[in-house]
Amino acid sequence: MTDPVRTPAGNAFAEFAISVLRLAGPLTAAGDVLAKPSGQSAARWQVLAAASHAPMSVADAARTLGLARQGVQRIADLLEEEGLIAYGDNPAHQRAKLMMPTPRGEAVLDDIKARQAVWADAFGAQLGEDRLKQASALIGEAIALLRDRPSA
Repeated sequence: MTDPVRTPAGNAFAEFAISVLRLAGPLTAAGDVLAKPSGQSAARWQVLAAASHAPMSVADAARTLGLARQGVQRIADLLEEEGLIAYGDNPAHQRAKLMMPTPRGEAVLDDIKARQAVWADAFGAQLGEDRLKQASALIGEAIALLRDRPSA
């Protein structure tokens, strides 16, 4: 079996994509470590943080996070059972309730954010602000391109 022939830019993009995918695992593991003292996981932290930005439906949170709606629904329901979020009325959609953090949820989120700030400061200093901003911009462009044409 022979590898397909790609342009140098195509090879660079393939390497970039593989690197981003490989980064997801260690970032999730780090998120789990940061969230664990608060009794949470990286996934639960993501959903709680999404709800804290603005009241949003589970479907909106799933789109924002790039996750399956069913998975976000399962996590949101667990967060509600623990009293970390509450569902409220959605003027735009009668059945799709809005998630909002409770005061307890905000306290948990603040606790995680405090640990994350120390962690992010250390990695940011090591990797460099300018390089990280460039990488973030490039990833944002790639996300936009992939949303517009997933398999060009």
